[in-house]
Amino acid sequence: MTNGQPTIGIVGVGRMGANMARRLHDVGYPITRVYDLRPPDELAVEISAQVATTLSEVTDHSDVVITVVTDDAAMRSIFGQNELLDGASGKLFINCATITPSVHVEVERLAEAVGAQSLEACMASSIPQARDGTLYLMCAGQEAAYARAEPILDDLSHRRRFVGPSGTAAQLKALVNMVMNINTAGLAEGLGLAEGLGVDLSLVREVFAETGAASRVLETDAEDMQLRDHEVYFSVSHAAKDSGIALDLATSSGLNLPLATATKCQYDRLVDMGKGALDKSAVAELTFKGRSDQ
Repeated sequence: MTNGQPTIGIVGVGRMGANMARRLHDVGYPITRVYDLRPPDELAVEISAQVATTLSEVTDHSDVVITVVTDDAAMRSIFGQNELLDGASGKLFINCATITPSVHVEVERLAEAVGAQSLEACMASSIPQARDGTLYLMCAGQEAAYARAEPILDDLSHRRRFVGPSGTAAQLKALVNMVMNINTAGLAEGLGLAEGLGVDLSLVREVFAETGAASRVLETDAEDMQLRDHEVYFSVSHAAKDSGIALDLATSSGLNLPLATATKCQYDRLVDMGKGALDKSAVAELTFKGRSDQ
């Protein structure tokens, strides 16, 4: 502890992790170590942290470790070889990645086996919210871990919910992203058809906003689709991955979800075209006439 604040290490400092680190630094938390496959030297200088060369170094120098990694494989990699859990007794791990619910359960079990705590904190927000501390967080795990994490969560979010045992927050996050991705693909088709009919897209966006076609995705993505501005906030590759998580949950529940299936096919197609690093709004490149062959 430093000045009453827990020391924090962060594993995975891409767009989201780096901006969470900046936010916590701004509000006074001592960020002791940052770790990423690409050494984050500039970020470390910016937030007065040190770049860790091993995962165990992060744990050694931190009371709380926040992980923001890409997928199941990355999560299993950082926890599976026990390097992050080496000497982790008494530490708290706050895990923010969008991954399969069962992997969160695995991580909690591994942490508890060495006397550590693990909390699932799934984010339903994007880069600007990570930077200014207005994330929407869905948390799951042991209530004691949630209570311990609450002060940090308050500084990262404008709204947080404890939803149940480990795995349940990841289920909810999969549902949120599944519906968001379907809405995004549907909006792209609506705007693409409007352009094909020769209707002014600015007018269409205004009418959509005032009718049953309104949605959060309309607010965030419609203009980008019209202008072909696909600066990444939530990537195509992440949309494909998260749609896959939801479809796996549907399969295990004996459900057929045709809209989610079709949406995943669209995002998979974009990934195959080499557009996985673009924002999810790039699904419009498949629906506007003449774009997909450019």
